[in-house]
Amino acid sequence: MSWLDDYDDDDESDFDESSVRVRPNPKANRPRTKRRPAHADARIARVLGVDRGRYTVLVDEDGPDERQVSATRARELRKQPIVTGDRARIVGDSSGDDGTLARIVGIEERTSLLRRSADDTDQVERVVVANADQMLVVVAAADPEPRPRLVDRYLIAALDAGIRPLLVVTKTDLADPSGFLRHFEGLDDLEVFTSGHGDMPVDRIGERLVGHSTVFVGHSGVGKSTLVNALVPDAARATGHVNEVTGRGRHTSSSTVSLRYQSPAGKGWVIDTPGVRSFGLGHVDPANILRAFTDLAAVAEECPRGCTHLPDAPDCAIVEAVAEGRLGDRGAARLDSLQRLLATFARP
Repeated sequence: MSWLDDYDDDDESDFDESSVRVRPNPKANRPRTKRRPAHADARIARVLGVDRGRYTVLVDEDGPDERQVSATRARELRKQPIVTGDRARIVGDSSGDDGTLARIVGIEERTSLLRRSADDTDQVERVVVANADQMLVVVAAADPEPRPRLVDRYLIAALDAGIRPLLVVTKTDLADPSGFLRHFEGLDDLEVFTSGHGDMPVDRIGERLVGHSTVFVGHSGVGKSTLVNALVPDAARATGHVNEVTGRGRHTSSSTVSLRYQSPAGKGWVIDTPGVRSFGLGHVDPANILRAFTDLAAVAEECPRGCTHLPDAPDCAIVEAVAEGRLGDRGAARLDSLQRLLATFARP
């Protein structure tokens, strides 16, 4: 007898789908979906700092329940940079109690974004801070020696981001900063402060901080953290010294952090950043380079159309003005700084 003799073609139970074995889902989880919750109950918080994947945010800013909360980012934001100064939407436990953790599910539209790159040829931008409206450039009159071209780069980055620049020269008790400041005499919109040992203009600088979010930038060892501690007494930012052999400052601020500035005149935000020895402009629109040299930009209006302003540019009004001495002693140094930057971006 063959197996066909046992087969009954009238017996439909042999094909009953209920008897089919289905492999169970070992993780008992639901299929993944691209749909994300709307998070209508999310709260707005200011990002104060970032440390190893954890974000310190301020909830209910200036309100009766203002408090700091620890948060992490949602999975869908893994490719979204979240930086100090961001206005984040958070959900979860926002009590701020020990051991609690909220979750950042979105970033509000930014009003400004200060960026830098590793060098001028690097198109990968590094976001420094978001939503700042002022930049306080801190430079020392000596120890370490001031670098006008680095300050030029800060000013270009500020203009590109739509941020108003301010300048503070520290350690004026060690050297006369007038020679350095002469480089910037033509910039009418640049407000300059000087600071020496025992003569720090805390009140004057503080007046400019009220109502603003100000990012502090500067070379390592220029006294930026010392200035921050004077403006925000409970900041407790570490301070260092300059190496006597190399002339370089030691990095003391290891991360960017927002600190509350408060005075009888009002409140503001001080954003302290790590000291840097270079500030790449690979992300900057080249058109903003000349605009940062406002004194030279005014002369450039007399240049022929398409003028590159480089040494070999024919009939360049800036080159002619410098050659004729119409821009004073500082003209040649200003033009050299401009041409170095323009030449970098003119490379194929």
